[in-house]
Amino acid sequence: MPQHTPAPLAASKPAELPPPSPIHRWLILLFVSLAMFGNYYVYDSMWPVIDLMRSQLDFSYEQIGYLSSVYNAAAIMVLLVGGYIIDRWGTKKAITVFALICLFAAFLTAVSSRYEVILAGRFLLGIGAEPLIVAAITVLSKWFKGKELSFAFGVNLSISRLGSASADWSTSFASPLYANWQDPLWLATAVAGISVTAAILYWIMERRAEGRFQIGNAQAAEQIDFRSLYKFSASYWYIVALCVVFYAAIFPFRTFAIDYFQQAHGITREAAGLLSSLLPVAAIILTPLFGLWVDKVGRRSLFMAAGTLVMVPLFLAVTYLPAGPDINLVIPFIGSAPVPLTLFVVIFLLGAVFSLIPAVMWPSVAYIVEERRLGSAFALMTLCQQLGWMVVPPIVGLLNDINNAGPENTAGYAPSMWFYTGLATTGLFFAFKLWRNETGPNAHGLERITTKTGV
Repeated sequence: MPQHTPAPLAASKPAELPPPSPIHRWLILLFVSLAMFGNYYVYDSMWPVIDLMRSQLDFSYEQIGYLSSVYNAAAIMVLLVGGYIIDRWGTKKAITVFALICLFAAFLTAVSSRYEVILAGRFLLGIGAEPLIVAAITVLSKWFKGKELSFAFGVNLSISRLGSASADWSTSFASPLYANWQDPLWLATAVAGISVTAAILYWIMERRAEGRFQIGNAQAAEQIDFRSLYKFSASYWYIVALCVVFYAAIFPFRTFAIDYFQQAHGITREAAGLLSSLLPVAAIILTPLFGLWVDKVGRRSLFMAAGTLVMVPLFLAVTYLPAGPDINLVIPFIGSAPVPLTLFVVIFLLGAVFSLIPAVMWPSVAYIVEERRLGSAFALMTLCQQLGWMVVPPIVGLLNDINNAGPENTAGYAPSMWFYTGLATTGLFFAFKLWRNETGPNAHGLERITTKTGV
């Protein structure tokens, strides 16, 4: 007779691992966010030295524009394969490798005065920075669940935006470096080194956690599904169109803002840096507040239209309105400087718009697109955003060059300001079309869904 072997007692499914401790999770968030901080700092570190590159390296405004656009060209290339790369390598390796790429890009940008070398550095930065952002989001999706996930994203964005603000503030706390174009970029290279260190610390923390804690599974990055684009609704495409023209106006304006404030309005580099920093500072503070407000009251498409309407006259206001009296702009622990009242009011309002529209626009996609296709929807929206952002800076630079813009001819900056205004007006058109669609029979609930009503 065959003998029956009893099943081993240990054959039951393995015991579940305990969840990670709060300290472990928040340290992961800190290290990943510091990696992002360095990434944002390096990207924005070039804009305070535009005037020095023009005077010391004889770069034209159009060439400066291409230094911005080449980053977007690289980002577009990476967006098509970035999710696959991260899934293949894993987040530990991906974040560290991409942080190293950003470090080498910063070094390449600072090491040579040759335009081609600096251009290559900015292209390489786009290769490393965009997938670093995607990998960071993937990490947070693994380590934070439920309500904590939104808060973790908010903290990550705030620390990241501090990188942008710090690059602007460097005109104050590192003002001796601005005797030449190169030293501020070497400072950015050092900050990129901090980013790499943080990425390595994250790698160590996650490796120690494997096998000891239960770590959530991140949602797999999804590639763009071009075959199903026709299935997206009209409201989705109106949001995409608004996204394109909104960022195509805001980010290129930030590219040239510090130089513009210096040349067209005669303020110091330190004052221009503090003024420019109001945009990311506003985003750090106001974006989560606007998000909470809109979730409470609804009216999402109306808020997008209102924000775009406020944005339309701002670029012409800085061009044609009287400067007004100087006020003392104070950034605690950073510095203070006198700035014209009109410039302060306009940039403050632009910062509020920069906080309101993204806080409403990106989450609105989740109400319009079914969950299984959100990956494709966000990937496509980001791709279109990068395309619009890529095209505008060389156009603005060319307009400045053609019209001989400079301190001796401040009127030469007016055509580029009219161009920004045209983009904002186009955005208002798409925001109005979205509002009409969302108050009609094909609405998706953008106007009515609140935290009280639910989906």
